[in-house]
Amino acid sequence: LDFVKKGMRIAIKANLVSYLKPEASATTHPMLLCELIKRLVDKGAIVIVGDSPGGIYNSVYVNRIYNATGMYEVKQVGGNLNDNFEQSTANFPEGKILKTFPYTSYLDNADVIINFCKLKTHGMMGMSSAVKNMFGVIPGTIKPEFHFRYPKYEDFADMLVDLNEYFKPQLSIVDAVVGMEGNGPTSGTPKQVGLLLASNSPYDLDLVCAKIMGLERKDVPTLEAAYQRKLAPATCEEVSCNMDVEKLIVKDYKTLPTRGSLKFADTSKLLGKVMQKALRSVPLVHKNLCIGCGKCAEICPMKTISIENKKAIIHRKNCITCFCCQEFCPKGAIKVKRPLIAKVLNPTKERKENEKNS
Repeated sequence: LDFVKKGMRIAIKANLVSYLKPEASATTHPMLLCELIKRLVDKGAIVIVGDSPGGIYNSVYVNRIYNATGMYEVKQVGGNLNDNFEQSTANFPEGKILKTFPYTSYLDNADVIINFCKLKTHGMMGMSSAVKNMFGVIPGTIKPEFHFRYPKYEDFADMLVDLNEYFKPQLSIVDAVVGMEGNGPTSGTPKQVGLLLASNSPYDLDLVCAKIMGLERKDVPTLEAAYQRKLAPATCEEVSCNMDVEKLIVKDYKTLPTRGSLKFADTSKLLGKVMQKALRSVPLVHKNLCIGCGKCAEICPMKTISIENKKAIIHRKNCITCFCCQEFCPKGAIKVKRPLIAKVLNPTKERKENEKNS
């Protein structure tokens, strides 16, 4: 925190994805935020914590999120919670995908941004960590529009990298004390990791996080996008760390199906499209868990989900596999399904390990 000067206005971009309690391990833990704020305030900084969760970006909705996630604790240590719900427009001609976009106006008053994320699995991007966390600068109700505009994983990943390049957080920190595995980023299972990691580069940080989870660069589209743009090294081994990352790997971390098998450069366009469709993971409704609340239908950017007989039905024809429905299902009733052919052609790391041991 040597960059902190007296009077500096610092915005902490936390992960407050939904109204979930801290013990759900879906959001940045308030205890860690409070410890960071204490240090910043001691250095004379003015600190504000904010995010734009998926939903209406207004005082009523966001304060409900603050309450559920324990964010009011930050006020007790000298921090502030964002109460400015206006939107600004960014012009970014240097962006690869994003040239102009709306964002949360409270960031305009910040001298420095600290990106404080949570380590989680993610249905679309494989992993939610530093780079993915910056999607929270996009106002909640506009997020589905971005999924509609960028349905390809590669384009969506480049969009996320553009956001990081525009806002350039001074410091990125990941709460991996208790991460999330399985059906992340909101309905997975808490996973004891025992780590707090930080870097001036969100890409270096994510490479290390991926390694800890047992993922490679090709498994996380944002890392591949950053590598192609020469913003990140090829492997975690090229990142300068103050610890041996190999000793930090969680060998039984339950990750979601990866995106690495979706490119077929040596095949015809027609065959490539057929193979992509056959190997693509999709959201699947577990009807025994579905309560028919309609949240998935509301959040779906393609409006391809309906509620029939009090159960959600996903109409596959228009599904772009953005996994918004899986991310925001309040009961975790929608999970990532990996096709049988993908399991055969591209075994999971668990299956590979079992075959190796046998």
